[in-house]
Order: sequence, then C-alpha cells, then structure tokens
Amino acid sequence: MSDARSPTWLRAVLSATALIAVAVPALVVTHPPVIPQPAHTRVVLQRRVVPPAELPPVEPVEFVDLSPEDAKAFNAGVPFSALPNPAARPFRFVGSEEDRARALDCMAAGVLYEAGDDAEGERAVAQVVLNRLRHPAFPKTVCGVIFEGQERSTGCQFSFSCDHALTRWAPTAEAWRRARDVATLALDGSVYKPVGYATHYHTDWVVPYWQASLDKVVAVHSHLFFRWTGWWGTPPAFNRAVSSAEPVIAQLAPLSDAHKTAVALADADAALFEASAALGLVDGEPALTEGVPVTGGADGDSLLVTLPAGAAPGTYPALALRACGARAVCKYSAWADAAATPTSLPLAPEQVATMTFSYYRDRDAGIDKMLWNCAQTKRVERRECMKQQVLLTAMPVPKPVAKDVEVLGGVRRKGDATPAPVATPSAR
Repeated sequence: MSDARSPTWLRAVLSATALIAVAVPALVVTHPPVIPQPAHTRVVLQRRVVPPAELPPVEPVEFVDLSPEDAKAFNAGVPFSALPNPAARPFRFVGSEEDRARALDCMAAGVLYEAGDDAEGERAVAQVVLNRLRHPAFPKTVCGVIFEGQERSTGCQFSFSCDHALTRWAPTAEAWRRARDVATLALDGSVYKPVGYATHYHTDWVVPYWQASLDKVVAVHSHLFFRWTGWWGTPPAFNRAVSSAEPVIAQLAPLSDAHKTAVALADADAALFEASAALGLVDGEPALTEGVPVTGGADGDSLLVTLPAGAAPGTYPALALRACGARAVCKYSAWADAAATPTSLPLAPEQVATMTFSYYRDRDAGIDKMLWNCAQTKRVERRECMKQQVLLTAMPVPKPVAKDVEVLGGVRRKGDATPAPVATPSAR
C-alpha cells in the first residue's frame, strides 16, 4: 500500500486548533476575566476629619441602600482603629430626686429598646449615652441625648424614639427591672470599658453615611461602635458640663412613674390656669398652682388637705401628685370644705364620709389609686368612687327591768340580820 498524504487544508486546520488549545488557557491564566462585583465594593463614603476649631455636625441617621448581606460584607471590610482606646471616666448623676428618676427611666428605655434584653449590649449603649452627654455636639441631659430628634419621623438619633416602638412593644416587668438596674449602675459611676469614648454605633447589617468619618473601635455582639476621628474623638473633647434639669418625655409615661407624674402636673397646670381664668382669680398667672394647704399626718406620709376654692374635680389628681411629690408612699386626703378638714389622725367616720377626694400611692406594692366622693362629684366610672360611709346612730342599751321577786319563807339570804323563823309542828 502506498502512503496517502493529508491535504494541505486539513493540516492547516489541525495546526490552528492546536494553537488555540494552548493559547486560550494561557491567556485565561495570565489575564483573568473581570467579574462584576457586588454593589458594596463600589460604595465610597466621604471621609472628613473635623478640625478642633469646628464642632462636628451630628448627622441624621440615614443608611446606604444595601441589602443586609452586602452591608455585612462591607462592614467586615472596615478595619478597627489601631489607635489607643482608653476607657471613659466614671459619670455620677447629681440632681434632684425627680430629675434622677426621669434620667434613670430615659436611660433604661434607651438601653432596652436599642440593645434588647441583653445585659452586655445594654451596658455598651449606656456608655455611648454618657459619652454623648459629655460631648459638646450633643444635648446635655440624659433624656435629651436619648430622645434627640424624637419630633421627627426620621432622623432621630435613637430609632426607637421616633418609630413608635414604645407603642408597638412593651417590655416585661422583669426586662424593665433589669434595664433600670443597668441604668442605675451607669448613673452611679459604672464604666463599660470596651467602647471607650465611642459616640456612635449601628448594627452590622446596615451602613450609615456617617460611618466613614468615624473610627471603628469595637464590636459588641451584632453592634459596631465608633468614635470621631481626630481631636474630637480624644478624651479632652469630652469636657462639657452636663445639666441635671431632665426634660419630661410624654411618650415614656406608660412605662415611667416619674414621667407620668410630670405629664399629669403639666396637664394640671393648663387645666388650673383655665379654671382660674374662668373664675376671674388670675391675671395671666395660674394662682391655683401656687400651692396647696397641707397638714402632715402623724406618720409623715399622710396629707390632710383643703382643696383650693373653685378647683375642678378633674384637677384633683394633679393637685395630689404635686403635694405627694417624690414620696414612695403617700396618703393624700382632701376636703372641699375647710371647716371639715381634719387636723390630725386617725380620721373619725364622719370625717371620712365628708372627704372629697383621696389618693394612695405605694410604689413598692405597685399601688397608685385615686378616688372621688361620688356623692359630691359624679364620675362616669363607678370604680373611681369611694365606698359610701354608713354612719349608724348609737342606740342606748336597755337596762333590765326589775321584777317583783317572791320571797320564800325559811330561806336565809346573805345579809339577813336574823335567821328566818322556822315553822314547828304543834303538840298534840
């Protein structure tokens, strides 16, 4: 058989195929293809270090439009600061009992609604609140810091204060107690050292726009904590004197006795002003709010009060709260008629029957009850009425009526001078 040689065109095709088989893999190795990256890798946040001569702005909380997965990947790529992270100085609240009570409940709400029922997370949030309190860029009261921007539907500094979380979810009594314990420790000098002088934080599934202008200092569970870059993040910047004049937060009233009382007093001021003006008792000033005549009872917690003339029944609760003040236990009893107001305890039944209004508070026992005398003031809710006192006139006890007693002969009685004669039979 003779050799059959391949055609020229076939040899060309085979050579080209071999060349492609070698060249293409080599090209892929040396020049990898450009694969589109997730959106988070293209996010560029503006970074600016604020000089000491300029107070850093507190930006509204606005987030980059990223999915939770992309946000977590982005946050994981942000390195922690390598600069020192000193612990903050202890803070101790100095102020009146009323201001402290309001500050404590604001702090408790802040740590619970921001960190959940997690002791370590709550302590971290409490430290951020105290850091902000001392920094000139933020409000100078505890309640002011936590509820900054609450009047806006968006842009508040702590989201729970403007997203209606307080009306959508109520904590259990035990969770609220633990949050108040954390708040008490924070206001009494406890320091959560890991967050240092951090003034900002966010969960790891979001990316706020302000993040680039701050240094990431620590992660506590799913929260990342940040402080300002440059001088404004150093201890000397936290030099502002704080105020103890804590504001009243109306939306905390369902949770906090301190804020509920203050809200009631504020409402009463308005009601008393209107009542005074209607009665012609004032000239632009609420005269009925200047004070309530109070007599202390024997135990110091009982108040015997004459109500101001012309005060509307709806204002009685506010007058009671004003008189009781911060007492943990208060027994407030009020009469509309000054002549009927007792001056000492205990009360006689007729004094109780003429009482116009009563208020009893015992915070440890969870008692907070107000009652009206519905014989004097009609109430829609019967449970708001005092029990009527039924006074019974004492009836004289009848004396036993003496009856004639037949004297039996032959019976000697005590006191007889001589023995009774004894009959003897006659002789037969």
